[in-house]
Amino acid sequence: MAAGTAAALSFLSQESRVRAGGVGGLRVPAPVAMDSFFFGCELSSHTRSFTFKVEEEDDTEHVLALTMLCLTEGAKDECNVVEVVARNHDHQEIAVPVANLKLSCQPMLSLDDFQLQPPVTFRLKSGSGPVCITGRHQIVTLSNDVSEEEESEEEESDEEEANLRPILAAKKYRGRP
Repeated sequence: MAAGTAAALSFLSQESRVRAGGVGGLRVPAPVAMDSFFFGCELSSHTRSFTFKVEEEDDTEHVLALTMLCLTEGAKDECNVVEVVARNHDHQEIAVPVANLKLSCQPMLSLDDFQLQPPVTFRLKSGSGPVCITGRHQIVTLSNDVSEEEESEEEESDEEEANLRPILAAKKYRGRP
């Protein structure tokens, strides 16, 4: 990534794509598809903020899970404060400092999948950076389409349950045969 530019990088990981109609024998109301994309941006004296936005869709939920903030090549030994601007539970915009990085004592910070709902703005409140922010953009899609195959499987399992005979108590014998 070139210094002074903010870029969002993304790629689809085939291993991160999950389709599930049920888990452990439990039925989920609708099939769920989850995609996970790599996210990264860089803040510096040239690019002091970066906003992560998504297009609104009815059947998807977006989550930005932050993994790490770190100073990159060319950083000075100064305090670099990174602030996140997002919305709280009342849909009010709030700004919260999430990291204070300094090359000589704390050049990186692990955020352990700190989850945010987009839109999210990252600001370099103080310092000149460059600060690299990495994470995952997760997209969860709920599908109301139920395939004919799933419907027929449900009907077959219902018929099988109806044809089962009730369990009878075992007969006890007093003598040995």
